Amino acid sequence: MVWPIVILCTVLAGIFYMRMKERADRDRQEPDTGSAILDFGRAFPDEAIRAIHATADEKAYFVRLHDGKAGFMASHGAHFVCHLIEPGKVNVSNAQSGRGLTVHFFDSASLDGVYEFSSADVAAEVSLWLLGSFNSQSEFRAVPAN
Repeated sequence: MVWPIVILCTVLAGIFYMRMKERADRDRQEPDTGSAILDFGRAFPDEAIRAIHATADEKAYFVRLHDGKAGFMASHGAHFVCHLIEPGKVNVSNAQSGRGLTVHFFDSASLDGVYEFSSADVAAEVSLWLLGSFNSQSEFRAVPAN
């Protein structure tokens, strides 16, 4: 009489495991922008987020902030490393695929990399955010013509 109960419990545990694995795979495929926003908000509570774009593999997020600055988040397991991009502290170039950016952070080299996006339009928009964070005010002064 014990064996049917053991078999039933094993089958139920197997079904539970398979359903949770399918759910985790589905969650991994869908962007988890909500938890990224919450993590960035905890790291920088005084910064208001205007827009956010995930990379194609959803392991990194680029954030546009309210005052023209930009932010960056890299996924490390269930948590995000949040980085506020200071003006003049990032170098951006186009990736070979045309849908990505090669980003070099001067103050945090561990975050450097090639970040691919879902489309070239998204990559262009993020590059404009990052270019906007280079210098909020022009350092060049007009030279009067004589």
